[in-house]
Amino acid sequence: MTERTILVVDDERELLEMIRAIFARAGFARVVTAASAREALNLLGGRLPDMAILDVMMPGMDGFALLQEIRARSSLPVLMLTARGEAEDRVSGFELGADDYLVKPFLPRELLLRVRAILSRAYPADRRIVRLAAAQVDLDRAEVRRGEETIPLTAREYGVLRRLAESPGRIVTIGELCQSACGEHWQGYESTLMTHIRHLREKIEANPSAPESLLTVKGLGYKLIAREVD
Repeated sequence: MTERTILVVDDERELLEMIRAIFARAGFARVVTAASAREALNLLGGRLPDMAILDVMMPGMDGFALLQEIRARSSLPVLMLTARGEAEDRVSGFELGADDYLVKPFLPRELLLRVRAILSRAYPADRRIVRLAAAQVDLDRAEVRRGEETIPLTAREYGVLRRLAESPGRIVTIGELCQSACGEHWQGYESTLMTHIRHLREKIEANPSAPESLLTVKGLGYKLIAREVD
């Protein structure tokens, strides 16, 4: 895990150096920093990192706008970092495709735990193939294969789909899915889960409006109908 490249974007240079030091002490040697969204976009024009940590409140292009630019070209996992902790900001970040949200000031241990959890979900060690009615899901690569098309999963989508694939044909509650997607601090995440379910259906179903594989069990949760799980 520590061989992964992490991009950190924040306009506070002292904070960038502090985060770099936190990762260095934890064994992460590949940490790239940018002091603005524009600088980050220039870096993203080359080889993509394995994960990005974005400050929300930056002059010029803010973290949300940068996240939109990233999502237009990549599904790499993104942790939003901000001094604001309002629920609306968190929901906005999740709706745009953020994988997690951490409020400043934070403890070094909490930052590392969040990053390790995101990387574990995005780059799982054990390979599993889930064959569905209209698609095949490679849980090792976090991607969906439908016909000739390969569609990447975000880390949150992966967390939800992996949990469903662990119990094919069985009901998985909303609480369990929220916890799988974002960890122990999942309360209030239920409405955003519905967005992830919608996006997953768009990726795995032949007709997302009439799903055959990812089914809603009203009042309880969801279940995944898989033809085969390797």
